[in-house]
Amino acid sequence: MSTITAPPQAPQTEAPVEAPRLTSGHLPRWAPWVLLAGSAVISAILFGILAMAGDGGFSIAGWAVVTGLLYLVLVTVISTLVEGRRKGVDRLVTGIVVIAFAIAMVPLVSVAWTVLTNGVAAMSAEFLSSSMRNVVGEGGGILHAIVGTLLITLAAAVISIPIGIFTAIYLVEYGAGKRLAQGITFLVDVMTGIPSIVAGLFAYALFALFFGPGIRMGIMGSVALAVLMIPVVVRSSEEMLRLVPNELREASYALGVPKWLTISKVVLPTSIAGITTGVMLSISRVIGETAPLLLTAGVTASMNYNLFEGRMMTLPVFAYSSYMNQGIPASAYIERAWGAALVLIVIVMLLNLIARVVAKVFSPKLGR
Repeated sequence: MSTITAPPQAPQTEAPVEAPRLTSGHLPRWAPWVLLAGSAVISAILFGILAMAGDGGFSIAGWAVVTGLLYLVLVTVISTLVEGRRKGVDRLVTGIVVIAFAIAMVPLVSVAWTVLTNGVAAMSAEFLSSSMRNVVGEGGGILHAIVGTLLITLAAAVISIPIGIFTAIYLVEYGAGKRLAQGITFLVDVMTGIPSIVAGLFAYALFALFFGPGIRMGIMGSVALAVLMIPVVVRSSEEMLRLVPNELREASYALGVPKWLTISKVVLPTSIAGITTGVMLSISRVIGETAPLLLTAGVTASMNYNLFEGRMMTLPVFAYSSYMNQGIPASAYIERAWGAALVLIVIVMLLNLIARVVAKVFSPKLGR
């Protein structure tokens, strides 16, 4: 009986498989920047042609809008073809967010640049170290306005910060679910949206009841600013206190620590960074107010260190009065107004930097 053997088969050679590259199906990092530059160039050529064909000049705003729209279209289409629909939509939304951020920064940068370029011409040793007493025309300074701004704002902070923080502590730690807490929350929300002139009228009417009409004092301005600060401090402090984990409170209670000591030693130190930020936001909100200070603190050209006697000048009121009541030469008054605005912005920036340092120093240190 014979056996049938299959003929030997030739060994099959497998085709080499190319390893997939990590960059396959992905746009390089420089691609969005190239598309943005190309969109800007195309838009510039388009508006350049329109400017030469018509009588108008080159429209920077129109160029920026067309550049943004053209970039969104190009990056979405190219990303969809190369990377897929999901990545294309992601790049579209990212581009919209970035463009929205750039649009939001335009007025901020424009205001800062305008104040800087116009106010730096007024900066001098005399401008920062003298007042406007017996000054007509050129010369003089804003020292009395700087002192008044700092004193009035400091007094407003002393009034409003303790009230706001203690109110927030009650709402979070003691008043949960109570009608009184709900009523306070409602009133705080209403006070957040009141016009600043209403706060000035309130402070003026309050002091006029005791001292008679026509009274002007620095402390009146502090009370008006405190009315505007309190709701901001309450809302920001309340949100920061709510972010403190309940486990920290429960651990403190389990060790037998009373509630008031838990709040002062655990809750407040944990949330001090956020509370400090909220306080600085409230100060930045009121330090540039003009209408309530016109009604309460008034206008003066002399130095005044006493909050409880006489009129007191502030930087926003100084800038307003210098611009609205121009003398001869008018350029000197306008220059002083821009200089006061620049100094006010610098003061707000310094206060925010100090607040960041304080928050960093006093915030709890987390160990590993």
